[in-house]
Amino acid sequence: MSNEIEKVKCLIIGSGPAGYTAAIYTARANMNPVLYQGTQPGGQLTTTNEVENWPGNPEGITGPEMMVGLQKQAERFGTDVRDGWATKVDFSSEPHKIWINDTKEIHADTVIISTGATAKYLGLPSEQHYLQTGGGVSACAVCDGFFYRNQEVVIVGAGDSACEEAHYLSKLCKKVTMLVRSEKFRASKIMEQRVKNTENITILMNHDTVEVLGDGQVVTGVKAKNKTTNEDFDIPATGFFVAIGHKPNTDIFADYLTLDETGYIVNVPGTSKTNVSGVFVGGDAADHVYRQAITAAGTGCMAALDAERYLASKD
Repeated sequence: MSNEIEKVKCLIIGSGPAGYTAAIYTARANMNPVLYQGTQPGGQLTTTNEVENWPGNPEGITGPEMMVGLQKQAERFGTDVRDGWATKVDFSSEPHKIWINDTKEIHADTVIISTGATAKYLGLPSEQHYLQTGGGVSACAVCDGFFYRNQEVVIVGAGDSACEEAHYLSKLCKKVTMLVRSEKFRASKIMEQRVKNTENITILMNHDTVEVLGDGQVVTGVKAKNKTTNEDFDIPATGFFVAIGHKPNTDIFADYLTLDETGYIVNVPGTSKTNVSGVFVGGDAADHVYRQAITAAGTGCMAALDAERYLASKD
């Protein structure tokens, strides 16, 4: 452990649209923010090739380009952007204590958490390959469904989110094949009925994904297994969507912050405030409903304004 303690007005844990937006606002408010980028600098959007629903980019923008632009904008106003990630916190007293990479100790008057959430994947080598190439694997139908207009796609999942995304895709795609790994849905009855009643959604119960097929660059199909008959067969598709859930990156806060049953940080409704005074949250670490870049940025702004008001109330 380093013996040197750094004291800051505002520490932002994590990057992405929420973190960088919070940084822009706090920097312009002369809060001298320090931002640690986390284990995935730029967040989930750095794995997205095309972002077409971010306002102000009529021709679209790549996820990495967008994050570089947000980082530069935050730095322009004086944000101290650093490599590293928070490994431990102590929110039991003020100032709040945070350890970076298990070595550096920081005492912060305010903390903005923007650690995001990580999409769960099946873990198949072929799935990861086409995720990296940007050739047809996605964990967000709302983000990427537009690219598969009038095409055939496969989606894996059994919960409300999977049903919602399958239904969303059905409005864009010619055919949606839904692979449900067990013999029943985990979704609510109304969501289950919605996909069952949608003409261009084919539901295959008790089926596993064996492999994502492709030509090395783009997806051309999915090899599935009927678990009842043990039969393997190929499903033609240009897109493979995974909707088996997200894991919020909030484990280190569990001893101090109120989390819901799946680990999302619970904020005071209508604000970015957590149950700990001076600690705020933005983005997917608290949002399990929308999970969009624009909503993350909005809550990052809220966190910055709430943190600024909190500091003003302490003066």
